Amino acid sequence: MTESNPLSDSTPGGASFRCAPLIKEIGRGARGARALSHDDAYALYTAMLDGRVSDVELGAVVLAYRVKGETPQELAAMLAAAQASLRPLATRGDHYRPVSIPSYNGARKQPNLTPLLALLLARRGVPVLVHGVTVDPGRVTSAEIFAELDLPAARSIDEIDPALAHARVAFAPIDVLAPKMSRLLGLRATLGVRNTTHTLVKLLQPFAEPGLRLVNLPIRLTVTACQRCSAISRRQQPVVCCWRVEPKEKPRPIPGAGCRSIGCMIRYARRWSMLNVHRRKHPWSNCPTLWMRQRPRDG
Repeated sequence: MTESNPLSDSTPGGASFRCAPLIKEIGRGARGARALSHDDAYALYTAMLDGRVSDVELGAVVLAYRVKGETPQELAAMLAAAQASLRPLATRGDHYRPVSIPSYNGARKQPNLTPLLALLLARRGVPVLVHGVTVDPGRVTSAEIFAELDLPAARSIDEIDPALAHARVAFAPIDVLAPKMSRLLGLRATLGVRNTTHTLVKLLQPFAEPGLRLVNLPIRLTVTACQRCSAISRRQQPVVCCWRVEPKEKPRPIPGAGCRSIGCMIRYARRWSMLNVHRRKHPWSNCPTLWMRQRPRDG
């Protein structure tokens, strides 16, 4: 069986979208490129999701953003387009807001503790949805760990809500949760580089009634990520940012940062206003963000 090519699968599902004028703006290099407007970024990513962008233009857009990088406004517009393509889940917790944890990178040398975090929250009665890839060559994925624990991945979108109601924890492959985004993720195998979708899947809000999103970004992206959070969380939806400490790099002090235990995260999921006392006025973000270090201590 031959592996399908994500580029060749992008058969237009409607009128083709002409990207040349937009590529002219974003494809001028790291210094010469200009950001797209909110409407243009939204229209572009919608067309990419719908398969209305030709293979050549799609590759050009991916590589242009790989060099240029997305502005917070562009990322917010593309996230809005991605959200519009989802079928939101109707899960509602009895006492706690549901939590979504993206898991798109398997563990290679360190243990994969994402399923443990999900199960600890579920033990406290918090509905937890883990979404991501099922296979990551050379790495141990969360899906594989859940399978060993007799918690198989959802096979359709209709299986997720019942699983959350019964076991309080569920794993949703990205091709089930967001099949259009899954196709764009597959471009990495063809082009050899990540694209904007790898960031957007970590910021998805899968629930109809907004839940708590756990976002994991490298510590070196601290300033940029905080700007993204403030642009994306215009409705004050809670975002938990866990900064990953790079090897041989000391954790950088973050203004207003404090170690929070899992119990604090649970209280935050239960009542968003609980962490008003933990908010800090700093120049990077004005969204309600719970900061966690690599090894949270109790208290």
